[in-house]
Amino acid sequence: MFRGILPKEVAFYDYFEKLTTLNVQVSKIFLKMVEGNKNIIESSLEIKKLEREGERITRTSIDLLHRTFITPFDRDDIFQLLKGLDNFSDDINAATFRLTHYEINDIRHETIEFAQIIMSCALEIEAAVKGLRKIKKHPEMRQNCVKVHELEYQSDEILRNAIASLYHQEDIMLLIKWKEIYARLEKAVDRMEKVANIIESIMIDNS
Repeated sequence: MFRGILPKEVAFYDYFEKLTTLNVQVSKIFLKMVEGNKNIIESSLEIKKLEREGERITRTSIDLLHRTFITPFDRDDIFQLLKGLDNFSDDINAATFRLTHYEINDIRHETIEFAQIIMSCALEIEAAVKGLRKIKKHPEMRQNCVKVHELEYQSDEILRNAIASLYHQEDIMLLIKWKEIYARLEKAVDRMEKVANIIESIMIDNS
């Protein structure tokens, strides 16, 4: 009875938006790096720094979740949304680490395609998350989520073609290295699709 009249903790929206902004920054740096427009070592350091900042924001927001009685929407949705946004930067950081430490000399063109998909996903999720404050006034959030699903399908195609092309070269160690890198990039896209699913669930619950 009293839950409907008690004030809700709205700071979560700020944390969501900070994480999405951070993910867009990470995606931009990664894309510039694989396109050859930014130094790979410098890029990896910047991405690592942003990934740590994302972890700090996530820890702060989860601590707030433990201390908050009235939340804007379902507590588990808040937790899953925070973790999904945070894990995205973790995966990009993991892929960047492998690119810098596995003695990769040439960036394969599929990596650039992945980076472009990742950038697009980050922008769509950023737009959708900004609509969470006033869901009923932002029906376009649904289209943002649909676009992420389409991008995830495209990433599956890129992954299949990328793996197939790896078997045309004879260096087995290089094959293993690139499979690990592609797996991390695909996982990052999957994170964004899961976030889109959570946002769609929140929209349904609050329609």
